[in-house]
Amino acid sequence: MTADRRTVLITGTSSGIGLATAVAAARAGFTTVATLREPARADALLAAAEEAGVTVDVRRLDVTDADSVEECVAGVRDTYGRLDAVVNNAGISNFDPTLEMSTMAALRANLEVNFFGVIAVSRAAMPLLREARGRLLTVGSVHGLVGQPFNEAYSAAKFAVEGFMESLAPVAAAHGVSVSVLVPGFVPDTSFGVFPDIDRTTIHAASGPYADTFADYLAWVGGQGWEAAGQLSHEVAEVVVRTLTEERPAFRIPTNAWAADYLAHKLADPDGSTVQTLARTWIGQPDPLNS
Repeated sequence: MTADRRTVLITGTSSGIGLATAVAAARAGFTTVATLREPARADALLAAAEEAGVTVDVRRLDVTDADSVEECVAGVRDTYGRLDAVVNNAGISNFDPTLEMSTMAALRANLEVNFFGVIAVSRAAMPLLREARGRLLTVGSVHGLVGQPFNEAYSAAKFAVEGFMESLAPVAAAHGVSVSVLVPGFVPDTSFGVFPDIDRTTIHAASGPYADTFADYLAWVGGQGWEAAGQLSHEVAEVVVRTLTEERPAFRIPTNAWAADYLAHKLADPDGSTVQTLARTWIGQPDPLNS
């Protein structure tokens, strides 16, 4: 898939990976539709695009609003006549002193954005992606394969995304659409997952019987834990663009060596190719590597 005249829609582009991906895709030659829930927050994106000497088409898309999703996808179709790729990046974090101390509303909100929002955008875009024989990429997480303490809802949503996309991928491939999940680790130069209002006093006050365990976890996060996993947004964006342009991208793509090693603790099929090859036989499709 070459970038010339190809149109990509990216969600969650106000900062971090989404912003960097929008700029990187535009630099690679894609017509880039950069979406965000509040277009008024596009200043950083537009400044980065201007600095890079590229233009992006900023549009509103709230992944939890069905009308917003449908209107945005239809608008892209009407403007460009095609949609060649989608990058599901929009998401929210969830960081609570475990299950008892959270609320059902907070848990549901996390699944609504991080899982159902991904599915809503993918579902609306699929007819255009089939027509273009395009790409559906989703930014997952190492937490979607290795459960993370005190990140139960976020991990659950990312696990759900992995399962949904792994199930969808062979069917989509049979109809010309490549499906991939990108798996980054910790990305420090983004506001995602940053909790400025949390300190030890707040944690101990909010987490009841889990206070000491929560404090130990935070000490690990700030010490030997995610520090080693550090990867900048633009580095993840480079992997996204490479995946958009590779002839046969893998299903699961760790975005750096740390993420790959981390997943190796659990996976015997790190890029998902074994499962995908097997699943294709269940729907009457040949092995793509031998076809």
